[in-house]
Amino acid sequence: MAFLQKYFSFPMKNNANPKKENSLKHVLFGSLIGTTIEFFDFYIYANAAVLVFPQLFFPSADSTNSVLLSLATFSIAFLSRPLGSAVFGHYGDKVGRKTTLVIALLTMGISTVSIGFLPSYASIGIAAPLLLMLCRFGQGVGLGGEWGGAVLLAIENAPPNKRAWYGMFPQLGAPIGLLLSGGTFLILTDTMSAEAFLDYGWRIPFIASSLLVVVGFYIRLKITETPAFENSKKEEEVKIPFLTLLKFYKNQLIFGTFAAVTTFLVFYLMTVFTLSWATSDLGYSKRDFLLMQLFSVLFFALFIPVSALIADRIGRRKMLIYATTAIALFGFVFSFFLNSGSPVLVTLFLCVGMALMGFTYGPLGTFLSELFPTNIRYSGTSLAFNMAGILGAAFAPMIAIWLATHYSLTYVGFYLTAASCISLFSLLMVSKKEHKF
Repeated sequence: MAFLQKYFSFPMKNNANPKKENSLKHVLFGSLIGTTIEFFDFYIYANAAVLVFPQLFFPSADSTNSVLLSLATFSIAFLSRPLGSAVFGHYGDKVGRKTTLVIALLTMGISTVSIGFLPSYASIGIAAPLLLMLCRFGQGVGLGGEWGGAVLLAIENAPPNKRAWYGMFPQLGAPIGLLLSGGTFLILTDTMSAEAFLDYGWRIPFIASSLLVVVGFYIRLKITETPAFENSKKEEEVKIPFLTLLKFYKNQLIFGTFAAVTTFLVFYLMTVFTLSWATSDLGYSKRDFLLMQLFSVLFFALFIPVSALIADRIGRRKMLIYATTAIALFGFVFSFFLNSGSPVLVTLFLCVGMALMGFTYGPLGTFLSELFPTNIRYSGTSLAFNMAGILGAAFAPMIAIWLATHYSLTYVGFYLTAASCISLFSLLMVSKKEHKF
């Protein structure tokens, strides 16, 4: 990492002016472009896990088993994200945000592009799904290190009264990445035959993501370290941020993790689960339902900045309490709307669910970052966020499919409400102390 830090850093030529301030444009675009790329890569896998991988990598006489096996590989990235948080968080707190962000982006990019070149099960047998799982593992490690650094890049450059507003820019990468990935798959399925899409068309978005990585890489290299990180060097050095985190900030880590669980669960129920269930059990075509989902993502994107503006006025914790309460109530009408048989009501259901996602997701990064001091903030923020990903999303699509198959969609809604109650309890219990920036 020391070599990489040297390689990806550009010392100032004029020693009389050693510090270069980040421009607002570079900070916000640099935090947004990275998360957009990361989430685009992450979501094209989610789409492929439902639409393509069951046939190509997990062929089976039972189509449900094929989908469940495919979704199991989807879960691998969530299990590897805490590893990325621990590794990249350590170096992000010790070496700096910039270098760590560049390496995280490359890790994610290489893993994603590699998926586009993988042979299928018909070509190399069991080695195909094993290689797919390895690449998915790499995606998780990369995203585990990317998100926390991108959020800190924005927040640690923000004025105190605009932290949620700055912090929502990397959060916008999620809906933008989802729109790009869903739109790409929609265009490909519209312009190609089913045979051509399964043969090679699905590979195009994975390989094309390399272009986005190049853009993100260039932008990241132009950014200098955040003022908060530079100031933290004057304080007592923390040798191993991860151990300090576990020793002195255990409660913040635990309650912060559970506070974020509902954010993950509602999102993956509204995207991966609904896409799988609606196209297999409710009779919707993949094209029609993708269009409905893409329309609902606009509400996700719209309410991220709205929630950030509100959070800067009333506080990040209070905003999350209100949003999580609304999601808990939404769980009670989950089955009524999704099972209505009306495309209009189902679209309304998706839009409401994604709007609630925007309300909880917008201030989440700022809320988590304020739980930890600067010298362990990268580790703490990243680990809480990605541990919540394991609890709230890693197995959510599979659990939801199992509940809907063996009981009914009503129980999927109860699942969401129960998770919301856990998050609400954690938000009420977590420390209200805000660490300096």
